[in-house]
Amino acid sequence: QVQLVESGGGLVQAGGSLRLSCVASGSTSSFNVMGWYRQAPGKQRELVALMWILGSTNYDDSVKGRFTISRDNVKNTVYLQMNSLKPEDTAVYYCYAATSASYWGQGTQVTVSS
Repeated sequence: QVQLVESGGGLVQAGGSLRLSCVASGSTSSFNVMGWYRQAPGKQRELVALMWILGSTNYDDSVKGRFTISRDNVKNTVYLQMNSLKPEDTAVYYCYAATSASYWGQGTQVTVSS
């Protein structure tokens, strides 16, 4: 059974940075895609960034140029480096991974104060 465990969330001032980590219990190299979604209060869960097995990436337009996704298959970990954070980035951030099935982490809170 695959488990995804996120860490690195917290409270930061606008303009600051955070780095989220997600450790998978299985080998990340077996996942076709890994990435991050987020859900703000009262809103639907939305895509933040994805990284495909061959290394290509997708970012939501709102985070392009500020967030960077990366993965370390040796450490079974996917990262999200978040720079120039804005109050509108406040949300619960969820790790996502997929093979033939989809998996989600429990979420980590990111709060950006103005």
